[in-house]
Amino acid sequence: MTANLYALFASRFPADKSACCIETHDALYYSWSDIERASAKIANLLSSLQLPAGARIAVQVEKSPEALILYLATLRAGFVYLPLNTAYRAAEITYFIGDAEPAVVVCSPKNFGWVAQIAFKAGVQHLFTLDEINSGSGGKNSGSLLARAVHHSDQFETVETQADDLAVILYTSGTTGRSKGAMLSHGNIASNAKVLQEYWQWQAGDVLLHALPLFHIHGLFVAVNGALLNGSKMIFLPKFDAAEVRRHLPRSTVFMGVPTYYVRLLADVDFDRHACGNIRLFVSGSAPLLSDTFAAFAERTGHTILERYGMSETAMLTSNPYASERRGGTVGLPLPGVSVRIIKTDADGCSANCAANEIGEIQVKGPNVFQGYWRMPQKTAEEFTADGYFKTGDVGKFDGDGYLAIVGRSKDLIISGGYNVYPKEIEMVIDELDGVLESAVIGVPDADFGEAVTAVIVSRPDAKLTADLVIASLKAAIANFKVPKRIFFADELPRNTMGKVQKNVLRERYAG
Repeated sequence: MTANLYALFASRFPADKSACCIETHDALYYSWSDIERASAKIANLLSSLQLPAGARIAVQVEKSPEALILYLATLRAGFVYLPLNTAYRAAEITYFIGDAEPAVVVCSPKNFGWVAQIAFKAGVQHLFTLDEINSGSGGKNSGSLLARAVHHSDQFETVETQADDLAVILYTSGTTGRSKGAMLSHGNIASNAKVLQEYWQWQAGDVLLHALPLFHIHGLFVAVNGALLNGSKMIFLPKFDAAEVRRHLPRSTVFMGVPTYYVRLLADVDFDRHACGNIRLFVSGSAPLLSDTFAAFAERTGHTILERYGMSETAMLTSNPYASERRGGTVGLPLPGVSVRIIKTDADGCSANCAANEIGEIQVKGPNVFQGYWRMPQKTAEEFTADGYFKTGDVGKFDGDGYLAIVGRSKDLIISGGYNVYPKEIEMVIDELDGVLESAVIGVPDADFGEAVTAVIVSRPDAKLTADLVIASLKAAIANFKVPKRIFFADELPRNTMGKVQKNVLRERYAG
């Protein structure tokens, strides 16, 4: 029996395939039969290209049902799906294409010019475009990918795969500035989807209101995969908009978002108990949910948000329970089949499990944990313990009842609006700007974004730098979510006796 992830989803499609699978915000409908036949056409197109086994399909397109169909077609054809954030710019795409060496690149028509230059210079053989819905095409999706696929058969026999065969590569930046490709197998993703379906008690008739991006593990693996596995209809919003979410909530039963979404819903004066009376489950993840937001949401709506914890390398690891107490300030209990431990290491390098309420490094093990980093065997070996646990780089503690709280991140990661931001990458760009002597990038608590990316800059003598100039330069160089929300100028950066910048001092100084 094949372990192909698409085959698992297809086995759970409803018996009546004429039923709606995806409804867009502007009332376009895609049936389960549409999904099946369209993914077959694209899978046939990909197969016709005579790509090598394990070929990567790199995708940087706007959210649309067709973008999701491309994901399914890639799995179905036995290739490796490589989603890329739509905010990435030329320098970032150049690195990803050079590192992953995809056989196929799919981009938005508006980006074709610059992506094509990068792709063809890197030796990519096949470049297609895929447009977002309602982009001047009469409500239809357009682009060369669909134009080519339309000529292929709408029947396709899903390629047989083993559970350990690579399905997806998710790039997650490193603190040194070099991004790492987390390799996830069909078995990794399937195991997590099955566990979450049972743990969150997905039900017949559930409708998922989907406002998350599709290039992110939250929007794709947690939300979409959950709905597909349950045979549940999805209402697709192109992006989060509080008014649009409120409009569609009465016809939905499940909503997933990052903390920023919940902050903005609470800022909508028309968002109340009546608006979400039909919802049975609100899920938050990808960034810490502030206790104030957790409490305010419960008071306003009568719903307790379910917070969970995961990462690109592991999918979901822990979750607050569905049917019992959901504790604010925690990410719940280890999911079934997942082992989570808190480890402390003494001055001699000896490690031991932490007691309750004792802070240490979070390490995990389970069928959901990734296979390693793409073409980085040494880094992979460094991140796993001798007994097979993955070192998450996060710091946390268990309470007396086994609920996990995330205290910090040993890898200097900032999570802003649900996106991972690594300071070193931004510092390298800032330090290249004229007039900059040095810089330090930190995350400070923010009610809207969870953490706000903040830069502290030491200018060269007589430099005429302003915050506006720095931000404008960064917006042209890196993805917008990485651009600091605040810029501060200082005479010097605080350092310890070893000369290392004391970012803890900066966080205290600039918090608030």
